Amino acid sequence: MGDIRQDLLRTGDGIAPMIVRIVAGIVFVSFSLGKFTHHAAEVGAFERYGIPFADATVYLVGVLELAGGLMLILGLGTRVAALALALNMAGAIASAGRIDGGIVHLGLAPALLAAMLYLLWAGAGARSIDRAVAVGV
Repeated sequence: MGDIRQDLLRTGDGIAPMIVRIVAGIVFVSFSLGKFTHHAAEVGAFERYGIPFADATVYLVGVLELAGGLMLILGLGTRVAALALALNMAGAIASAGRIDGGIVHLGLAPALLAAMLYLLWAGAGARSIDRAVAVGV
């Protein structure tokens, strides 16, 4: 079990992963807030995309984006958050991208997907809780 934990926390001290995770984290947190503050509109969009249980799914996605975004900003469980958010972006591209298209669904979502795949590979980078734990600080 310790090996899996070490693999999840392993990261270099590079600045690029830090910048990617913080910027992406801010974007995810920003978009998550709309799931709560404009809930009815988000439910309508999810229904239009054919997503089942739209009301509950909007809350679920909002919580995922909020928690995952905060985890990215802190560099806490970065690879776990990146995996969950990558799946979220794949779903956004396949649903909203297919129905609505546009710069958010076919521009920003693929860019965030690429960023999450990068973080899965690179880890959290410098100034992260993951790195502090991995090096025993």
